Amino acid sequence: AVFPLFLFEILLIAWVFKYFFGLFFQVPKSEVIKATKLAIEAGFRHIDSAYVYQVEEEVGLAIRSKIEDGTVKREDIFYTSKLWSTFHKPDLVRPSLEQSLKKLQLDYVDLFLIHFPLPLQSGMSLIPKDEQGKAISEAVDLCDTWEAMEKCKDAGLTKSIGVSNFNCQHLEMILNKPGLKYKPVCNQVSTLRLLSFCSSCAAAGLPLASLSCAWCLCGLEDSADRASVCMGLQDA
Repeated sequence: AVFPLFLFEILLIAWVFKYFFGLFFQVPKSEVIKATKLAIEAGFRHIDSAYVYQVEEEVGLAIRSKIEDGTVKREDIFYTSKLWSTFHKPDLVRPSLEQSLKKLQLDYVDLFLIHFPLPLQSGMSLIPKDEQGKAISEAVDLCDTWEAMEKCKDAGLTKSIGVSNFNCQHLEMILNKPGLKYKPVCNQVSTLRLLSFCSSCAAAGLPLASLSCAWCLCGLEDSADRASVCMGLQDA
């Protein structure tokens, strides 16, 4: 029998970071429940996903199954979700998270990140495009989005909030925001190549981490470009 590549990637993650399990676009929906259950049974406790991956309902079913059979308790699982770019408008942030929670059948997530610092036109399409096929951006102040993220934390819908794929200019906008209530607990980036521009931000106390070297060693650079891990989380 042919061993599925995505299961090989899961085992590879286990070898590098024992407790981290990431879900990406390339995992077939039909296998998400099975793979997530397998990961939890193998000892994974940090599950990283996102609204845009469109698998949170399946992930939630797997988590609920493992809670019901006594393998884990909810507090044993550290679940990360991400705000997609079409929901950057402040009035869309909480509804987006609530939609994820409904799919997951969870009362809260442990970490909620702004997936990308590039707002896209709000609407039904995940990647809205114009007649030329170019993504349609939208003018939304990241500081306003961050303030809505803070309100999600205050409402108990997420324990911590952070960002993803931000450069130092984006981070400085948040850190210098008047009336900032919570600093981002982390900046999740997708490859080690991105870490260099964040050195000054690390000095500001923002934990940074990336999972890519393991895939590169195995010639799976394409997967590495999409793989990421958040470590050293601490509330600021």
